Amino acid sequence: MRKTQTIASLGMSIAAAGALLAMASGCSAGNGSSAQNPTQGTPSTSASPSSAAPVPSTAAATPSARPSAPAAPAPAPQPSTGTPSAAEQQLATLDVEQRVGQLFMVAAKATGAEPATMAALNKYHVGNVYLSGRSKAGTATTASVVSALTGTVSAATTGGLPLSVATDQEGGFVQVLSGPGFSQIPAALVQAGAGPTKLRADAAVWGKELRSVGVNVNLAPVLDTVTSPEFAPSNAPIGHFQRQYGFTPHDVSVLGNAFADGMKDAGVAPVVKHYPGLGRVVPNTDVSSEVRDTSTTSNDPALEPFQAAIKGGARWVMVSNAYYDKIDPANIAPFSPTIMDTMLRTDAGFTGIVLSDDLCSAAQLEAWSDADRALNFFAAGGTMLVCADPARIPTMHQAVVQKAQSDPAFRAKVDAAVLTILRVKAGQ
Repeated sequence: MRKTQTIASLGMSIAAAGALLAMASGCSAGNGSSAQNPTQGTPSTSASPSSAAPVPSTAAATPSARPSAPAAPAPAPQPSTGTPSAAEQQLATLDVEQRVGQLFMVAAKATGAEPATMAALNKYHVGNVYLSGRSKAGTATTASVVSALTGTVSAATTGGLPLSVATDQEGGFVQVLSGPGFSQIPAALVQAGAGPTKLRADAAVWGKELRSVGVNVNLAPVLDTVTSPEFAPSNAPIGHFQRQYGFTPHDVSVLGNAFADGMKDAGVAPVVKHYPGLGRVVPNTDVSSEVRDTSTTSNDPALEPFQAAIKGGARWVMVSNAYYDKIDPANIAPFSPTIMDTMLRTDAGFTGIVLSDDLCSAAQLEAWSDADRALNFFAAGGTMLVCADPARIPTMHQAVVQKAQSDPAFRAKVDAAVLTILRVKAGQ
């Protein structure tokens, strides 16, 4: 049973969250929506956003070789700014379990949600869902699947807040929804041949198809820059499947963001991924561990497409699951304050949702317990955690709730992240 809170304690939480937002210039889809297994002839159709074949973790705790990510510095107290914003007023209506539920995006099979997904939505108050796997059933059946998911929204589950409903509709090997009413979308490298104007128009059509079934977030486009056509076949998560929009940051920026703009034109929020880039790695984080990028720096030219997306109004950025040796060699990206707070928030000025790639089934995460995956991500500055295995939601949700109830600094991070989600859901 959820614990109720006094109005005074809610006010303290809002003030703390406001302080963190002021400090961080706003708060905050394994290779998120990427990962197919390069050893197979076609991508896997598992529940992960990248549809890769996951290796479930059995680790009970964070190993000493991989220390928990350092927490970002606690913000200095800030004076109240007066009347609470609409998002702050919404936040005050949610108890702690509902707030934590907003921080998760859980997988639902595109052919119909399983009981574990429905339990995550109903019992653990999860506020966001993505359609995973593959469905060839077409728009009418998909709309029915989505309706069953959004029908879980109530005062008792999400506090009446609507679900963000996402899927992976990149094109090529990564297209979750197909069948009557859905276009057959080519791979990104093929899309690029149309040029930015035609590509934007095409993406608007594809986005309208998603909106027609109730999907309002697309875990695309890929803005990773694969370094060359010669290297592409060795780049398991991206180049191997022609998921890139070109081989220079400029081409990827112009063409990938044309796709993003088309989605926005259709009323679908694009999720640009996989920050700070997977175009230089060899293994795929969905099916391999210890995946490292040994070249990318914190001011790398390959960041250009992401920076352009943020300047163009992108409100969702997905971080990769790789290590970046020249940025933060001790922490994978979703556990790195350097990548999520310093680079994304401070340097790039991003104020939207910092979304993880799959933290539940990706092989890269197998060394950490479920609880540590969630706690590390939110402590490091993440906003919303993608989970391809709904059976792991209870442990993650409970760990975050318990930490928020016992640690005021962590509670401030939770509340600030929820405020960001509420603002993005409201179109801010």
